[in-house]
Amino acid sequence: MRRHILAGLALAVLAAAIVLFSGPDLQGVTLLGAALGGALGLVPDRSPGARAGAFAVGFLAAWLGYALRAAALPDSAAGRAVAVLVVLAICLAVAGATRGRLPLWAALLGTAAMAGAYEATYAADPSAFVASSAATATSILLAAGAGFVATSLLGVVVEQDRAQERADAPADGSSPAPAVTTAAEPVGGYEAAGTHAPARPYASPDPARRGAPATRPFDPQPEA
Repeated sequence: MRRHILAGLALAVLAAAIVLFSGPDLQGVTLLGAALGGALGLVPDRSPGARAGAFAVGFLAAWLGYALRAAALPDSAAGRAVAVLVVLAICLAVAGATRGRLPLWAALLGTAAMAGAYEATYAADPSAFVASSAATATSILLAAGAGFVATSLLGVVVEQDRAQERADAPADGSSPAPAVTTAAEPVGGYEAAGTHAPARPYASPDPARRGAPATRPFDPQPEA
């Protein structure tokens, strides 16, 4: 857990430094890019290179979607729907063609980065797509790259921690029951009530000898 905290602190310091020493374009997308890049680095699915490649595919697909909207599609709900369909189809096709080596979730993070950073800028002036998209793409990629670098080395550690948690958890998902210890019974201690063997009853005396003395009477013999 200490490594996770250190990585989070490094990401926070790096994002703050980007905001302090960059222009307005990069400042507006620093938090979005750092958060998406940090998530891309933390999720232990595939290698860091594969995750970064899938992110780039999704990012490029979203950029092509905006290019398609600016060049050929009408600025309406139908045009935006077609662009969204094309972007997601590209992400699905790449993930399927690589048999998941470029994971779909990372490609979707790339599309979210481009769309989240550029949608408002594009809506304000679609005719300036070439210049505005290049500036926005550069800014969001710098922020996302910083977040990815700050957390990518923790992917293996996170995977090991999750594996240890699954190994320690019971099969039914409940919390492990505390061990119950019982005090050992002292040797030679008193037996509890009701544990004694029943006492043997006394034998009844012979009815024929009832009333007879316990010893034979003294019978002196006369001397001859």
